[in-house]
Amino acid sequence: MEFEMIAKTFQGLENVLAEELTQLGANNIKVGNRMVSYTGNQEMLYRSNFCLRTAIRVLKPIKHFRAKSADEVYEAVKAIDWTQYLSNETTFAVDSVVYSTEFRHSKFVAYKVKDAIVDQFREQTGNRPNIRVSNPDIQLNMHIAEYDCTLSLDSSGESLHRRGYRQEAVEAPLNEVLAAGIILMTGWHGETDFIDPMCGSGTFPIEAALIARNMSPGIFRQGYAFEKWADFDRELFEQIYNDDSQEREFAHHIYGYDNNRAAVAIAERNVKAAGLTGDITIQFQDFKDFTQPAEKSIIITNPPYGERIKPEDLLGLYKMIGSQFKKQFVDNEAWVLSYREECFDAIGLKASLKVPLYNGSLECELRKYQMFSGRYNEVRSEGREIKSEDDRRQMAEKRRFKERRAVMQRLDETDEEFESRIRRPRREDRDERPRKFDRDEKPRRFFGGDRQAGDYRKGEKDFRHKGRDFNKGKGRRYED
Repeated sequence: MEFEMIAKTFQGLENVLAEELTQLGANNIKVGNRMVSYTGNQEMLYRSNFCLRTAIRVLKPIKHFRAKSADEVYEAVKAIDWTQYLSNETTFAVDSVVYSTEFRHSKFVAYKVKDAIVDQFREQTGNRPNIRVSNPDIQLNMHIAEYDCTLSLDSSGESLHRRGYRQEAVEAPLNEVLAAGIILMTGWHGETDFIDPMCGSGTFPIEAALIARNMSPGIFRQGYAFEKWADFDRELFEQIYNDDSQEREFAHHIYGYDNNRAAVAIAERNVKAAGLTGDITIQFQDFKDFTQPAEKSIIITNPPYGERIKPEDLLGLYKMIGSQFKKQFVDNEAWVLSYREECFDAIGLKASLKVPLYNGSLECELRKYQMFSGRYNEVRSEGREIKSEDDRRQMAEKRRFKERRAVMQRLDETDEEFESRIRRPRREDRDERPRKFDRDEKPRRFFGGDRQAGDYRKGEKDFRHKGRDFNKGKGRRYED
């Protein structure tokens, strides 16, 4: 049976996500603001969480309704038969995202949703389910755009950008979903070598390797919220998890460089944890020492913006980047994500494509530089193509992106900020507080193929025959 789903993403990546869903076989795909809605069955829900590279989370709507006051939200939520989803023994949590002049506080909206559910159970059973802020049995999401409300089950739980391979992070690490979206936006799928000359903790190289090999990003995850649902089909998800029929060989190589030795060490650990040391080389090197690669290559990089990481000479850094592109990257293409216009000006090269993207709260741009020998005017006079039709199409998206910016400013609290916290329960709601595991109860990580223990991932042997050591970063299950 098909039902509606909503995949949430960053502003600017909606079309990339829609293309991913098309390839996944989703139906009735509709692009919205920071989200894509679609329909599919339970298998599609599982695959969406496991396979999508540019989704932050996947929601399953319970109810759409309009409300002009907090009381109307309360009544609409209370009218739902919550025994379909919860029991007195079930723990739950509510988060909310609000774009509205009427509803100004997302935490208050979450509070009203919680009250409606609790009051229904008290009236019907004399008891009530418990609120649990961390790791609840059921995670609910309320989204309000002006008066239009959508209450959904969150099938993902922890944000999908948390792949599971990152062991450590440098200062201001790039979000994995954004990194994957940028790579897909360039059209690169492993046809050439890949270079990130300022790789930090290695996010671009690792996401590039997963794309090149067509490995699902969910293979590193410990779990998903839907695994706690009453209708969870363990056998179906096991089939999805163990299906590597779409993976492919990668004939080229990926290089990550950084001039910070600590960052290089972190990137190497992250690459090792992902089991991708055969595809990725991380080295200590300043970009000013970069030389023309022997093979056809693409550069995708995210230099410092001067916000959280502040080089001594920010504009000098970007001037050096432009010089190296021009002198040492001839007949290749380079993509730069940055924030300040003066930084792009310092590069000193004409971009063939400018794509607006948000990196956290910063409105950035991803710019494409098509490198060639000779001067720009000479190349044009020779009739050589600089901008492709796809470049022109993507440039047209910039205007629509700017028009949506006003909506962003009404956001009371971003998904990223709300991701790991919700309203602190009142004292009477703290029937079951989050607690640390006792020593004897601490979850145990499984390695190997013990399916009887609820472990349904590939065995160690299956990974090693492809050069991926399961015991180094691929354990995913905790015993319940």
